[in-house]
Amino acid sequence: MRRRHFPRKQHPPISSNGSNLRGNYKPSYRFSTNNPKSDLPDPSHYQHQPTTMAPQTLKIAVIPGDGIGKEVMPWGVRALEAAAKVFGLSLQFETFDFASCDYYEKHGEMMPSDWKETLLKFDAIYFGAVGMPSQVADDVSLWGSLLKFRREFDQYINLRPCRLMPGVKSPLANRKPGDIDFWIVRENTEGEYSSIGGKMFEGTDRETVIQETVMTRVGVDRVLRYAFDLAQSRPRKRLTSATKSNGISITMPYWDSRVAEMSKNYPDVNLDKYHIDILTAHFVQRPNIFDVVVGSNLFGDILSDLGPACTGTIGIAPSANINPDGKFPSLFEPVHGSAPDIYGKGIANPVGMVWAGQMLLQHYGYTDAASLVLRAIENVLARSEASIMTPDLGGKGTTDGFGQAIEAEIIALGEKR
Repeated sequence: MRRRHFPRKQHPPISSNGSNLRGNYKPSYRFSTNNPKSDLPDPSHYQHQPTTMAPQTLKIAVIPGDGIGKEVMPWGVRALEAAAKVFGLSLQFETFDFASCDYYEKHGEMMPSDWKETLLKFDAIYFGAVGMPSQVADDVSLWGSLLKFRREFDQYINLRPCRLMPGVKSPLANRKPGDIDFWIVRENTEGEYSSIGGKMFEGTDRETVIQETVMTRVGVDRVLRYAFDLAQSRPRKRLTSATKSNGISITMPYWDSRVAEMSKNYPDVNLDKYHIDILTAHFVQRPNIFDVVVGSNLFGDILSDLGPACTGTIGIAPSANINPDGKFPSLFEPVHGSAPDIYGKGIANPVGMVWAGQMLLQHYGYTDAASLVLRAIENVLARSEASIMTPDLGGKGTTDGFGQAIEAEIIALGEKR
């Protein structure tokens, strides 16, 4: 394990400063219009508006995990370090080797027995990726790490931006930056991804497999409330619900009924719903109509990969697993996963890792630092230098070269402040 600590400098307070004191803030959301004259444009991200000042130190547990997670994580940390120096923030990093298949091979388990007590000491978890099927079965690695974090830390919101960035070509025809810019809110702790069920008559022609969906009123209502709040905070005030009540005859009609009931509390939010099959078609054909999309665990999982894919590459997409109540640490990760096929080649795109770090800063109230990091990402992408861009973006660059370019841009923007 290693620690990095940046002492707080005497520095004028940044605007919209925030707190990470778990249980001591309430989330709200604020959006401002883009100002072309500003060095720090609005990143169009939700913001927590804390009720207390920022803490002296934000404690971050760093878990690189598997595959390319180990390659991109150093650049995510370095980006946060660079932003911390610009704004005089105090960030403390501690790195752990568990929640990885290497750890499993050594210890016979993905994490130590005291993992929860260990991570409860931190405000946030910065996570790389999990999964190396050549070492450990995917269901073992996932259920033994990331799904434990989500469920035992009650990270019931999975939040992902779908945003076409400058310099990135969408696979969709005639789409440009600004055409695709929406959020996906996924229920993250129950639904279709339950472990309830089993097998009967194994090895016979009567073999039967059953797995049940679990939806609770508490679980459904809290994710819907979060999604409605987010939609209400945005200029378009539009929420789309993913359903399949014409085929899934019990749980999806229940989901629809809770959406309808919740909508009564948000008369200013424009609500629509689509069955998941046609919704995926609209993601491809009309992505510009979406603002905030909410779905169950399974549907949200599918959409939150399809959405970023429509923006060019999931290699740049970030994800946040949030405990909005602040009782447990939230987790921030790239969407791309461990990518065993390119692990070790040095060509993994680090943007998703850095952007996940940007979401971490945003979540804990460091809005100016978050805006600067996002602007740095945008600037590097907009230049589209083939020697910098990784192969997924059509370039010939490397992970290290791309990461260095983003870090240098953060420093350069900081010097212009």
